[in-house]
Amino acid sequence: MTIRRYKKGVHYLFVDGYNIMNQFSNLKSLMELDLEQAREKTMDMMAEFASSTGEYVILVFDGYLVKKSPGSNFMHKGIEVVFTKEFVTADHYIERELDKIGRLRDVRVATSDNIEQQMILSRGGIRLSARELEAEIVNERLKTKRHQRMLKQEKLNSMGDNLEILKKLREDYGER
Repeated sequence: MTIRRYKKGVHYLFVDGYNIMNQFSNLKSLMELDLEQAREKTMDMMAEFASSTGEYVILVFDGYLVKKSPGSNFMHKGIEVVFTKEFVTADHYIERELDKIGRLRDVRVATSDNIEQQMILSRGGIRLSARELEAEIVNERLKTKRHQRMLKQEKLNSMGDNLEILKKLREDYGER
């Protein structure tokens, strides 16, 4: 596993992957069909969210029951994805990382586990339930779509202005 250095001024969001997947209805039903595909969709969704919010997202998947799992971490479209070692829960991993960070950093943790939420608050983090995270994701998507529509409209307006300028030039100088 890579040793991460936490920096001041960076907004961190830890996400308990399986906990969140079990709370989001679209991911929960996909999990029952294909766990790997559900994880991929979760990673993509969190990567999109991170690029929209600017938060450094660390998505943690529980390797607790995976026999002889050495654990791993890697980058996926700008977010860090962690699979914990055998016998290490995502909750325990996040707790250890919060201890390393201390109270000097802006840290949020997304989980619906009540005990984990209390621990997060006691260590100076900000807890975020699965429902709150889902609402934030939906809001960010809506904001992005509104921004895209605005840019498209600006481009169309600009094209219309250019067309008017060309028509005016044609009238002023006549067709040759």
